[in-house]
Amino acid sequence: MKDIRLEKRTIGSNERPFIIAEMSGNHNQSLDRALQIVEEAAKAGADAVKLQTYTPDTMTIDVDGGLFSIDDEDSLWYGKNLYELYGLAHTPWDWHKPIFEKARELGMMPFSTPFDDTSVDFLEELGVSAYKMASFENTDWPLLKKVAQTGKPVIMSTGAATLADIDESVQVLRENGCEDLVLLKCTSTYPATPENTNLVTIPSMREIFNCHIGLSDHTLGIGAAVASVALGARVIEKHFTLSRADGGTDAAFSIEPDELKSLVEETERAWQALGRVQYGIQKAEENSLRYKRSVYVVEDVQEGELFTKKNLRVIRPGDGLAPKYYEKVLGRRASRSIKRATPMSWDLL
Repeated sequence: MKDIRLEKRTIGSNERPFIIAEMSGNHNQSLDRALQIVEEAAKAGADAVKLQTYTPDTMTIDVDGGLFSIDDEDSLWYGKNLYELYGLAHTPWDWHKPIFEKARELGMMPFSTPFDDTSVDFLEELGVSAYKMASFENTDWPLLKKVAQTGKPVIMSTGAATLADIDESVQVLRENGCEDLVLLKCTSTYPATPENTNLVTIPSMREIFNCHIGLSDHTLGIGAAVASVALGARVIEKHFTLSRADGGTDAAFSIEPDELKSLVEETERAWQALGRVQYGIQKAEENSLRYKRSVYVVEDVQEGELFTKKNLRVIRPGDGLAPKYYEKVLGRRASRSIKRATPMSWDLL
């Protein structure tokens, strides 16, 4: 599968993971805070900062009752209706330009998740380089078509979707002009647990859809994200906030600056450690050979004396005969007098 160029970075099998800091509603309705989130994401080493582009009216209608009200007592947003929630969480559209400018100034790619046609048109005016499709919109065919027809790379989360759903949506994207696609394994619970993250799905998704795969991670901490790299994830998205203690719609499952920095560093280490299939002695290991075990004379031995378990041992360092020859040497006679701490060699027999 081909590499995907996203401004200053590339998503590819031989590229370190592409790290996305998802701002979502963590700006807490403050542009100053939003810009500070961008600055902290850049300091931590994130490759991109992502917004969500919608208004309450482009998401839903203001109605109470039924599924319009959040009545799950375990939900972070219990007691609100959808319209109220989106009013608290949305990023004002006139903030997008200064946020995008700040991100690019700091070397990151800014982009966003659109939620309707008008938001796609707005992001096109801003010159967005890619689109992120959210899990709850991954079966919205009209929106998928609109995004695909821009010709921009698409990163799509696959939460709350069956394999058939994902397959159909991928076909819609590809048939409408999307040539650069990344799918993110995602569990749409907030927060998600390690037990329902199911990272082993990642290589299966890559095989089925023949595209780069990543992880949209709602678990606490960075363990799941780091582990995903070993299974092939090349894009990691995590919600990001300045401090969970500050509260906000997504704060409870967001990571803080120090954690984001660790995520950047540890996912790159995990990627570097994958390497290639390798057997034998690497060049970097050659100096270590001297410290392997070998056969050594451990007591003074006179010419003609028998080698025994008392005067001959397998010890470190490694410049004597290989340990596999130890039993062959026992019971043989010394060809000359030998001092203690002499590495065993064939000419001593």
